[in-house]
Amino acid sequence: MKNRIFFLLICLIIVSCSKNDDKQERNPYLSDPVVSLNLNLNLPEYNSLKFPGNSVITTQGIKGIVVICVSDTQYFAYDLTDPNHVPSNCSRMTIEGPIATCPCQNDENEYNLVNFGRHTSEPDAKYPMQSYRAERNGNTVTISN
Repeated sequence: MKNRIFFLLICLIIVSCSKNDDKQERNPYLSDPVVSLNLNLNLPEYNSLKFPGNSVITTQGIKGIVVICVSDTQYFAYDLTDPNHVPSNCSRMTIEGPIATCPCQNDENEYNLVNFGRHTSEPDAKYPMQSYRAERNGNTVTISN
């Protein structure tokens, strides 16, 4: 009897485990470019990142990278290409406040930069913006993947 209970318990554990529990589905539209940026906050072009709510756009990544200051210690960095279609001439998003918008005709994709780059109207059905690691050390913000 003990062997049967033990066997059933082991079977239950094996069946309940899944390889994909913690893995996010890879976005089929985007590549993973190598990104390694050091933004010196003492330079005029990056000085605005010292203040919460401000953002800066760089030329690296697929269509550029937007870096936004959330607080003195928290920064987010996202690729500016719309993650829900293949990169094209029109897929470079524009930034207005905390919202990134794709200008492609009949697209209407918008993403919230301070909500982890999630789609504003369909956060669970659409891919979020491709994010990069952003860390501040002293007067330098390092963006990498």
